[in-house]
Formats: sequence, C-alpha cells, structure tokens
Amino acid sequence: MTLKPSAATTGIGPLRIGEAIEVGSFLSVLEHRGLAPEWKLDAPVANVLPEATTVLALQWSDGVLMAGDRRATAGNIIAHRRVRKVYASDEYSAVAISGTAGMAIELIKLFQTELEHYEKIEGARLSLEGKANYLARMIRGNLALAFQGLVVIPLFCGYDEDQGAGRLFSFDVVGGRYDELSYAATGSGGAEAKSFLKSEWKEDLTREDALSIAVEALVSAAEEDAATGGPDIKRGIYPNVITVTAEGVEEIDDAELAAIAENIEGARP
Repeated sequence: MTLKPSAATTGIGPLRIGEAIEVGSFLSVLEHRGLAPEWKLDAPVANVLPEATTVLALQWSDGVLMAGDRRATAGNIIAHRRVRKVYASDEYSAVAISGTAGMAIELIKLFQTELEHYEKIEGARLSLEGKANYLARMIRGNLALAFQGLVVIPLFCGYDEDQGAGRLFSFDVVGGRYDELSYAATGSGGAEAKSFLKSEWKEDLTREDALSIAVEALVSAAEEDAATGGPDIKRGIYPNVITVTAEGVEEIDDAELAAIAENIEGARP
C-alpha cells in the first residue's frame, strides 16, 4: 500500500475553514487531499524465476510409476531444458516437483534428509502415510511464500509395505493431502496429461505399458502446453522416470526411454 499526497494539499489534520467536502466520510477527506491509499500489485516474482512444469504418477501391477518432463520456464522463456523433477525420497518412495523450481528442489532435499534422519534416530522407516503427512506439513510451511507467487506443489508416491501395494498422493498449495487411486498429474500441462491418463489407464498395467503411457501423456501435454517439454530425440533429452515396487526404487535409463519415445513419435499423427 502506498500513500500519494497531493502537491497542493500536504497537510494532515482537521478540516480547514472553508474546505468543502462532498461526502462527509474519512475516505472522502483523504481523497480530497490526495492521500487516499492506492493498492498496486507489482509483477509477480514467479514470472522471472524458473518454474518446473508437468509431472505425473500412475499405479501399475507391481507398484507405482512417476514421470516428469525436463523443461523449466521463466515467463515465456525456456530457462532450462534438463531439469530433474522426479527424485527418490528414500528406498521405497519418490517425489516429483512442480512450481518454483529452486524452492521445490530445496524442499525435496530437506524432505530426503528428514526421512534419513528419522530412520537413523528411530531405527525404522517412517510409514508411507507418515511420509505423506510430513510432506504436507512442509508444503503448509511454505504458505507465506506461496502467497507471493513462490508456489511448490509436489506429487508423492511409494510402496506401502503394510498394504502390499503402490500408493500415490497429490497436494494443494495449503498442504492438503489427497489419496489418488489410479493416477495423478500436476503442473502447467497437468490437465492435458491427466486427460490422456484418464483415457489410457487401466488396472494391472505391465511395466512396459505403464512406461509407454507415462511418456505419451507427457508428449500429449507438450503438444498443448508450451511450458512442457516432450522427449527431444535430437538432443537426447528424455523424461525423468522412476518406478517404486516391493523391490525398491528404480530409475529408468535414457536408453530404454529413447526406444519408447521413438515408437511414440513414429505412431502419432
């Protein structure tokens, strides 16, 4: 809020003799003297900071899969082409980031450290439910910065050893945590990716089918959303993909993703 006094009337005090005010309110006095408050929002800070864009997760027969494109944007500029958006949070869970890239990466590194610290202190891993709750609390702690445009909204997934199945969770900007039964997507191209997943996902997907659907969902999002980067075969840039099963976390290498991307690009109209 800024106060802009008029050059002619800079005095502050009671009404002066002969001073005429149309409406007898305090605001009308301020307006008459050029002292009325003006609300002015500057350009959002986030417009000049790199933003991580589209990430998704889906369940398959042996667990869960999480994938993210590699592009980060700053306004209408491509800031980075090889940003890593999917991370193993521990041996049996993974997390993907969207939002302000620098803050999101810092939050995830802190989350990884907290899980490792808990395991060393307690001598046991935190439950998957507990990990999701802790991540929600960390997002809620970022709320003040989120109101300034520095938003971080991750996806979280893992293998629940108590239930013997893969689970995935989505979050909102205030730290709300939601169980997703089949698939989830967030980020600038999240709506397009989720629409594709809705049409292609089915129960008991094989590993190969899950990988193909995840990569094609990102391709579909990239076709409609300029901030999402699809596979770039010429530059050798492929999505960042992790699977989580009873055996633990596995990161899919670029050679396997390259073959999938080439098949998808060749089959699309």
